[in-house]
Amino acid sequence: MIGGQWRNTRLAVPDRPGLRPTSDRVRETLFNWLMPRLPGAAVLDLFAGSGALGLEALSRGAAQATLVEKDRQLAAAISAVASRLQANARVEASDALAWLARPPGQRFDIAFVDPPFADGLWAQVLALLPAHLAEDAWLYVESDAAQQPEPGIGWQLHRQGSTREVRFALYRRQRAATLATDSTP
Repeated sequence: MIGGQWRNTRLAVPDRPGLRPTSDRVRETLFNWLMPRLPGAAVLDLFAGSGALGLEALSRGAAQATLVEKDRQLAAAISAVASRLQANARVEASDALAWLARPPGQRFDIAFVDPPFADGLWAQVLALLPAHLAEDAWLYVESDAAQQPEPGIGWQLHRQGSTREVRFALYRRQRAATLATDSTP
């Protein structure tokens, strides 16, 4: 991790097809953007991979995190790190789409969505995700630099950036009252 109480904690990153943890530079930028929103937040890290985003959020003050990862070995590795750090993290060894299809157990304040680029999951994930998010949630999306997945109506782009390999963007969910006000002539 690059900041917070567990700064300089190294996460083991197994060699898995499609697994590419968010770079330190992108993570630093993202968490600078999110810093005022992290204290006390409930965080959802879909396609958790190494767990870097969800654990970094906890390191920087989020109250709890749910990390969803379908690869059981990766999920076990995240659980082991969370246990060692005594982090308030729940690791779900589940396919993200199957997890999203379940009735929401809670509403998350911040969601990190960084699916395997080649899998083409954006439309399905972005359709199911809002049911699991708070009315004024924040959504981070990371995609291949050539893609620009948009969360759709009800989301406003807050900030975005890119590297040669990835595009990353942070969106804010607009409250229903704001949407009604904005749509009146």
